[in-house]
Amino acid sequence: MTNTSANEIVESYRAALGQGDFATARTLMQDDMTFQGPFDTFNTADDYLESLRRLASIIQRIDLKKVFVDGNDVCVLYEMVTNTPAGTAFIAEWYQVKGGKIAALRAVFDARPFAALFGR
Repeated sequence: MTNTSANEIVESYRAALGQGDFATARTLMQDDMTFQGPFDTFNTADDYLESLRRLASIIQRIDLKKVFVDGNDVCVLYEMVTNTPAGTAFIAEWYQVKGGKIAALRAVFDARPFAALFGR
């Protein structure tokens, strides 16, 4: 897989999510995709997408800052602007693409402003 194809998969996935098209996003994820973040860990794409559906209601917009590609690894840096008192979060996401689909995703951000929103 070339850098461009891994990046294209991640771009297509993020574009689908941005349009609320969870069905298309799901086609770009392996069934056993893993997700690690400050609050949750998921071992299936379906469980992760269910979490994203709930999160979507608080997101006003995503401001993309930078994308780095290294083989099958794609790192996306962005600001997630919310309609909550938590405000804006700077987020780093590390995608690992295998077999033409997203196999793993790790999100890193300061979760402290969001803890009260999620009862943590």
